[in-house]
Parts: sequence; structure tokens; C-alpha cells
Amino acid sequence: MSERIIKVSPSLLACDFSRLGEEIRAIAEAGADMIHCDIMDGHFVPNITFGPPVLAKLRSICHVPLDVHLMIERPEDYVESFVDAGADIITIQIEATRHPHRLIRRIQDMGCKAGIVLNPGTPEISITYLAKMVDMVLVMSVNPGFGGQSFIPEMLTKIRNIRDMIGDIDLEVDGGIDENVAPAVVDAGANVLVAGSYIFNHHSYHEAVQLLKAAGNP
Repeated sequence: MSERIIKVSPSLLACDFSRLGEEIRAIAEAGADMIHCDIMDGHFVPNITFGPPVLAKLRSICHVPLDVHLMIERPEDYVESFVDAGADIITIQIEATRHPHRLIRRIQDMGCKAGIVLNPGTPEISITYLAKMVDMVLVMSVNPGFGGQSFIPEMLTKIRNIRDMIGDIDLEVDGGIDENVAPAVVDAGANVLVAGSYIFNHHSYHEAVQLLKAAGNP
């Protein structure tokens, strides 16, 4: 197994939204390196979550970086709003925009980090000409839209191939991550792990986060 410093980004999709402020504070105290905010519009994916006003409220109570994943159509119409709301990094779906190169540069020019996301059925070749300009690549290891799905094993090959493409850039994986899946994902090249159900359903957020971080130990 590769020896890597692992960052954990708990996905709010699985948290108790009736206690959102408490959940944010709890996962930050548990050692989360980032907080993964899944933004869904009911069009690009079959679910709806929240938008910039909620993100701005999260920013006001949270000092952990906000990892904002736009699973929306026409992300170019919304990136300024999410930057203004306090996103630290915005990742956009390669499938959702016609001009990803232009949009990545726009996000970076606004002082925010930018990443690109691939759905399970999207080949890694699609980001060949973006791989060196982004701050992060996110590999979806389930089909996006809902939490609690099982990791797709074929994504390990994609993760390895993308790690070879991007060098030392952050490689994030989202979907079905738990303490059993994490070691193989890290061994394939990931260094940022998104987990929702695994963390928020665990009896101890701290223990769940630390078990995922331990996936980087040989």
C-alpha cells in the first residue's frame, strides 16, 4: 500500500439537516480536513440539496475548508455565487459544461481553487488537457445523486490512471468509501476521501475519520 497523508472530507449529504450547525462543528472537531458540500439541482442528478445562501451560513460557523461539488447543469451560471458564499474549492462535472477549461480558469481567477469531476461512466481521457491546470480531480465511484451506495470496484483502475496523469495534484474519491474500501482506494492513488453515510452513521465521528486517515499507513 502507498504511504500517503490522507485528507478526509465528510459529505453533508448524509448528515442530520435538522441539526446542521451542530453536525458541522462535530465533524470539524472530529478531525475533518474539509467539508464536502454536494450541490444538486434535480436536473443533472435526480436530487436537490442546497444553494449559496445555505453555504454562506455554513461558512459563518465553520473554519474548515468548504469542498463544494457542483452537480448541476450550467455550472458557469452559478460559480460566482458559490465563491461569494465562501467556497474554498469548487469542483465541476466534466459532463455538465461545454467549456471546462474556461470555467476552471474563471474559478481560479476569482481566488478559489478549482477541480474537475468524472462520473463512473466517463473515461479518464476526457480530462487529458485539464489534468495539469486543476487543483483537484474528483473521481465518482458511484453514480451521483444519492448517498449510501456501494463502491464500484472498476473505479480503482481509473484512479490509478488518473494519478499517473496528474502527478501530485489532489485526487479525491467519492462514493461508497468506508474503512474496508479506503485502503484499496488509497493504494490506487487517492489522497482525499469523501465519506457520508460511513461517518454520519458511525457511533463516533472521530473514530470514523481517524479510521479513514489510517488507510494511508503501510
